[in-house]
Amino acid sequence: MPRAKGGPKTRARRKRVLNLAEGYWGAKSKLFRSATEQVDRSLKYAYRDRKVRKRDFRRLWIARINAAARLNGMSYSKFIAGLTKAGITLDRKILSDMAITDPAGFTKIADAAKAATA
Repeated sequence: MPRAKGGPKTRARRKRVLNLAEGYWGAKSKLFRSATEQVDRSLKYAYRDRKVRKRDFRRLWIARINAAARLNGMSYSKFIAGLTKAGITLDRKILSDMAITDPAGFTKIADAAKAATA
């Protein structure tokens, strides 16, 4: 069986990996083996962190809603329970945005949540 040499397929594969490794420090962007290891690790982190980003944003929104709800004399959990009972179906992203950009509107929603729990 003839020896397999680095033909166009191999060169294309190496070029693709080195292009993905562009901007990495030192050998990680220059040498194929180091670049392959780093690109594999980077792609793994990118996949994982696309999911982590969603968690992080939800935590941020909850912290903002909690702060705004406490300004209106409620805890976060009571606020959310009140929204459910009042039949208000705004998601946390919108509530968080309202808490920052439209405090008066958020206060109206908080009053409705208070009325539903009482």
